Amino acid sequence: MEPVCLVIGAGAGIGGNVARRFALEGYHAVLCRRSNEQGLNKMVQAIRGEGGKASGFILNAVEENSIEDRIAAIEADIGPIEVFVFNLGAQTGNLGLEATSSKAFELGWRLATFSLFRAASVLCPRMEKRGKGTFLVTSSTAAMRGNPGQHSHAAAMGAPDTLGKLLGPERFQDLREKRGLEHDGLLLPERVADTYYHLSQQHRSAWTHEIDLRPFSEKPWWNS
Repeated sequence: MEPVCLVIGAGAGIGGNVARRFALEGYHAVLCRRSNEQGLNKMVQAIRGEGGKASGFILNAVEENSIEDRIAAIEADIGPIEVFVFNLGAQTGNLGLEATSSKAFELGWRLATFSLFRAASVLCPRMEKRGKGTFLVTSSTAAMRGNPGQHSHAAAMGAPDTLGKLLGPERFQDLREKRGLEHDGLLLPERVADTYYHLSQQHRSAWTHEIDLRPFSEKPWWNS
């Protein structure tokens, strides 16, 4: 049995890069995402091509027992989950309050809040019994301040790859060329992954319970 880093919400951004980072440090990375099996397999093969160990699973987090069953299967077939990264987004669109249906709001809650509760309920007791484990949750600025048209998302407090989904591929690529890439004006997922790994290695006498990451060119939310 080998130590596992489980990433739920393993897209091409933060989630995939975090999985790659831990795999390069000797963990068996387990990548879960709710769609695009081809993209998932591509990430798994890329990690394996670099000498890391990785597995991928399509996971619909809102389905009953989907998270619970996947965690149990990983621990039985691969190894103990020593690092868990909850990177699941709750982006349901850019809608005003009057246009946000109760169904859409509930979906955001089920994706990023109830799913997190379910994962913690089944995994934390296992970590506690073993006497070790790291449980990391990706959130966003929207968790601190509500954004117009982001009612469900702000309430659910999850935001991987939100910017790209909101802008669309063409506008997002234009923004990356103007502010990201070599300009370092947008968060680079591989650098975010470095911080996630650092958090997992902290001594318990000096834990970081919450950390805010943003590019050098952006002001903190409380100053903007």
